[in-house]
Amino acid sequence: MTSVALIATTYNRPDALAAVLDGLLAQRLSGPDCTGLEVLIADDGSGDDTRRLIAAYAQRAPFPLRHIWQEDLGFRPGAARNRALAATAAEYIIFIDGDCVPPPDFVRRHLALAERGWFLGGNRILLSERFTRRALAARLPLHAWGGGQWLLAWLRRDINRLLPLLRLPDGGFRRRSPGQWRGIKSCNLAAWRDDLVRVNGFDEAYSGWGLEDSDLVIRLIHAGVRHKSARFATPLFHLWHRENDRSRLPENQQRLEALLALPSVVAQRGLDQYP
Repeated sequence: MTSVALIATTYNRPDALAAVLDGLLAQRLSGPDCTGLEVLIADDGSGDDTRRLIAAYAQRAPFPLRHIWQEDLGFRPGAARNRALAATAAEYIIFIDGDCVPPPDFVRRHLALAERGWFLGGNRILLSERFTRRALAARLPLHAWGGGQWLLAWLRRDINRLLPLLRLPDGGFRRRSPGQWRGIKSCNLAAWRDDLVRVNGFDEAYSGWGLEDSDLVIRLIHAGVRHKSARFATPLFHLWHRENDRSRLPENQQRLEALLALPSVVAQRGLDQYP
């Protein structure tokens, strides 16, 4: 039996978070490999609307649902994730974003692919701005939609692609790129907790939007943890949002290039700040 924690980041977007929580409450978790789930909302400084929403969902969630809040000091998702990671003792960690809606088999399929010595990188389907607004306003149960509904959405250009909805089993093709880090995002990422502790979690030295997830993945690879693809198994439905401020991206890019040049493993400012 493997205990699992799902960590979802959020910041002042309770309507999107509600759609995500609806998907999490609908998870099919039967079987010995899908027990012990807890959900932690890694909150980067949201207001009372988000607090009340999480409290309401916690009343009816079939698993522990915890709100891990930090002061709003700017864009700090790495710190929010580290705080949540420090607050759980679960063996396996799944990271998503609070605007990425999971289908009912999301957790189960992540666990089915989990393997010691490997981390998992999944992908997402992007929803259009118009469709996102309609889905949130009407509280559409996106997590429960079937293939026919998503096909119609694709034909209407409400989503950017359909192929990720295919479900393929485990196999050697998932281990073909063990050193891959490009394209892997923390909105759909899973790893064993002891591997995350070994690399000291996310590096909070990154400032503003960009590349802290690439930094984590590179350090995992430097530590000997390999990439296993979770594509065609664990898709997420990414609700549209405005692009984040990218003014600090050049500085973050320089930091990432320095990491690629050296076999660094441990984050400069990371998980060890939260004993």
